Amino acid sequence: MDGPRQDGTLDEDEDVVIIYNRVPKTASTSFTNIAYDLCAKNKYHVLHINTTKNNPVMSLQDQVRFVKNVTSWKEMKPGFYHGHVSYLDFTKFGIRKKPIYINVIRDPIERLVSYYYFLRFGDDYRPGLRRRKQGDKKTFDECVAAGGSDCAPEKLWLQIPFFCGHSSECWNGGSRWALEQAKYNLVNEYFLVGVTEELEDFIMLLEAALPRFFRGATELYRTGKKSHLRKTAEKKAPTKETTAKLQQSEIWKMENEFYEFALEQFQFIRAHAVREKDGELYILAQNFFYEKIYPKPN
Repeated sequence: MDGPRQDGTLDEDEDVVIIYNRVPKTASTSFTNIAYDLCAKNKYHVLHINTTKNNPVMSLQDQVRFVKNVTSWKEMKPGFYHGHVSYLDFTKFGIRKKPIYINVIRDPIERLVSYYYFLRFGDDYRPGLRRRKQGDKKTFDECVAAGGSDCAPEKLWLQIPFFCGHSSECWNGGSRWALEQAKYNLVNEYFLVGVTEELEDFIMLLEAALPRFFRGATELYRTGKKSHLRKTAEKKAPTKETTAKLQQSEIWKMENEFYEFALEQFQFIRAHAVREKDGELYILAQNFFYEKIYPKPN
């Protein structure tokens, strides 16, 4: 029986929540649009977590409300929640069945450059929307050369705190503890973390592992006209000099270490899940079975 049973509980396949606590400018809108395109066909709900001023840190009382909503809102299960919110540990609130966390991260300098131009010129997704820094024509290179605040190394400190969570130390730029906590959470608390540069492979792995939500996602990504066309307007790649200047900072070194750690983990998972043939990736069939089952039935 689909949906709730007579006693009000949900079947195991229906009692599932995915949280995509998306990092800004990592192709998050492109990926989320795929979830929206598939939700009616695959019969799940998609909900956007809209926080005031996109603040990724929730108040303690909002954390309680959010955890309660996500876990007890049966009418919205199976559910796919997405929003710019840092990682939240549900076990701290006495929850036994945790949601499935997924995410995507990006080369830290490329992410910052994309965000810098996005604030000034927007993108092709909502081209008419006025952006916060609209009218500022200064290039990213000029900003770095002038020591501007919008391109300062401190602005790179974002992917680590998003994975680290709601602890104070997570948001202290350059914190080694925050980096190690982010790594720990990525490995132990996230089902899968992809990278923007290999988004199609991330989607393919999700479809293979979580078909309840992502059946048809790979084909949609390859052929869809609107799912993956969001591009920041007027974006100019930084010069080698600009990149080298940012790479001197300790914050870049930590964010880059985290990015490379995530990339290595993703490539490890992919290597054990797919095979390449004629330039195409194929998902491996089931590679285990059961035997020597005792006691034997009568």
